[in-house]
Amino acid sequence: MRVLGVDPGLTRCGVGVVEGVAGRPLTMLGVGVVRTPADAELGHRLVAIERGIEEWLDAHRPECVAVERVFSQHNVRTVMGTAQASAVAMLCASRRGIPVALHTPSEVKAAVTGSGRADKAQVGAMVTRLLRLAAPPRPADAADALALAICHIWRAPALNRLQQAHAQHSVRKVTR
Repeated sequence: MRVLGVDPGLTRCGVGVVEGVAGRPLTMLGVGVVRTPADAELGHRLVAIERGIEEWLDAHRPECVAVERVFSQHNVRTVMGTAQASAVAMLCASRRGIPVALHTPSEVKAAVTGSGRADKAQVGAMVTRLLRLAAPPRPADAADALALAICHIWRAPALNRLQQAHAQHSVRKVTR
C-alpha cells in the first residue's frame, strides 16, 4: 500500500509518502513540506497548498491519503488554518477518487512510538528508525506526515476488518 501522509498547516504543510504493508519493512518514497508565506492572502495560501499537494499526488500516485484529524486547540486562528489546509488535502484526494483516512495525533503517536503522549522528538526518532533513515526528517511537520502514513498502513487492515464485520452485522439485523 502506498500512502501520502499530510500534516496540515497553512505555513508548513508536511507531506510524506510511505509504501509497504503491516508487518513488513516500510519504504519512504518522498518527504517534504509545502510552504506558504505567512503574510500572503488566505486564498493564495490555500491555492499554493492545493498545487503542492497535487504535485505530490501526480508524482507518487498514492492509494490512500492519510490526514491528521483536526483537534481543538486553544488558538482559534491556528486551528482554523489547520482545518482549512486539511480540507484542501481531502479535496485534492477526493477529486481523484483516492480514499482519505483521518487519524488523531494521539493515534499516530501511539502507532509509531507506543505512547499516545509522545513528543515530537520521540515521533521523529521512531520514524527515522522505522524507515531506516540516516537522520530524522526536518522540519517536524515532515516527520509527522511520514508518521501519519505509517500509522495508516499499520491500522488500515484492522479498520477494514472492523468495517466489514459491522456491515455484515447490519445486514443480519435487517434480514431477521
